[in-house]
Amino acid sequence: MSIQCPKCHSTRIGKNNYGKKTAGSIGAAGGTIGGYAATVASAKAGAAPGAFAGPPGIAIGGLGGLIIGALFGGAAGASVGVILGDILDENVLDNHRCLDCGHCFSGEPTTKPKLPIIRDHQP
Repeated sequence: MSIQCPKCHSTRIGKNNYGKKTAGSIGAAGGTIGGYAATVASAKAGAAPGAFAGPPGIAIGGLGGLIIGALFGGAAGASVGVILGDILDENVLDNHRCLDCGHCFSGEPTTKPKLPIIRDHQP
């Protein structure tokens, strides 16, 4: 069942994905900062094997640990941000946009199923 515009009834519908884009960017930035902050331990861990190569090995190993930690932190933050943004898009924001009239609206309206009315029968 395709989504229709409630205003002009067109089936040419696009998605805005504002929540996914925004939360993904914020998550990536936050994850990168958090990953960078946590990479002090990674830099020390990377510098330890590099110590066998002398001072240049320590510098290269430590820098490698910093970069890898920041990259993994950014990737993890972006993943969480995209998931959160997708939830926001589908449940909170008007994520759908009609390509014919430009009207923005949320997804298909959900209707709750009607429950049968149970009445007490007195004999």
